[in-house]
Amino acid sequence: MIARVKIATGVAASIAVGALALSMVTPAQASQPAQVRSAAGAAAVAVPPTFTATLARSYDTFDANQAVAVDKKYFYVVDNRKITKHDKATGKPLLQFVSDSSGPIIHMDSGVVVGDKLYAAHSNYDQSPMESSIEVFDTKTMRHIDTYSFGIYRGSLTWLDRHDGAWWAGFANYDQVPDGETEPYGGTDNTQIVKMDDDFQVVESWNIPKTILDRFKPMSNSGGSWGPDGRLWLTGHDLGEAYVMKLPSAGAELQWVATVTLPSVEGQGIAWDRSGGTPKLWAIKRSTSQALSFTVPFRSIGDPETQTWQVFGPGHFQQ
Repeated sequence: MIARVKIATGVAASIAVGALALSMVTPAQASQPAQVRSAAGAAAVAVPPTFTATLARSYDTFDANQAVAVDKKYFYVVDNRKITKHDKATGKPLLQFVSDSSGPIIHMDSGVVVGDKLYAAHSNYDQSPMESSIEVFDTKTMRHIDTYSFGIYRGSLTWLDRHDGAWWAGFANYDQVPDGETEPYGGTDNTQIVKMDDDFQVVESWNIPKTILDRFKPMSNSGGSWGPDGRLWLTGHDLGEAYVMKLPSAGAELQWVATVTLPSVEGQGIAWDRSGGTPKLWAIKRSTSQALSFTVPFRSIGDPETQTWQVFGPGHFQQ
């Protein structure tokens, strides 16, 4: 069941603590937190502050349609049945994997480089029932070398990453009604973030806050990458912004820490460049087939301490 934000006694105090921590960020770097209000007008939760990334470099490509992956010397743009390897220094395309239109690879949504392999998140979007798999490529030759199938599972696999000794992934569902169908494609609220072991078996899963899901609609979560700040960065299908998340101390919903505006970005898959030097966040601009790298003020994003529980002794128990 999808978790929902609840208005309860003690929440206001938690909001104050989080807002105080975030307000210590330089005003020029972040907007002030706003309040989301319930239908009755009562303050429910504080919307985290917004930061802005700075474009570091853009690259012209011919198939940056879904996502980008990156390693020390190369970047890889993803487009459904194709992945093109580019030289990071010059932007020159070097090799390209292309799947036959009649082949089993239909919709690669994003990729991540781990060691000398590129792992692509793949689904049969927007066919029903939803099927997902991980497709693996040799980054040197761009040959397809392995596959792992989820079959009919939690939704459409849209991104994959490696962090803290585990695999992490997003299984997207959509409010969009596919052509020829009458029902939504799974329902956006059913989107899940999962943690998997080395054999891609799910060991935990979380929900995305409803406020962010509403920004995704009618589409869903398209990108995800663990940042150098140890937090999970998520993107939707259309908006030029990334949502900085942390694992919750309790409950099944990710904690929304901040939003980072990505100028010129139109949603889709992202990738943190963790190859050394100054970390850069990579994204694409679909309308112009560009790969973009950004400098992000991630060190300025505070981690609010929120305590939403208390312990009472005799004489103070709540009735």
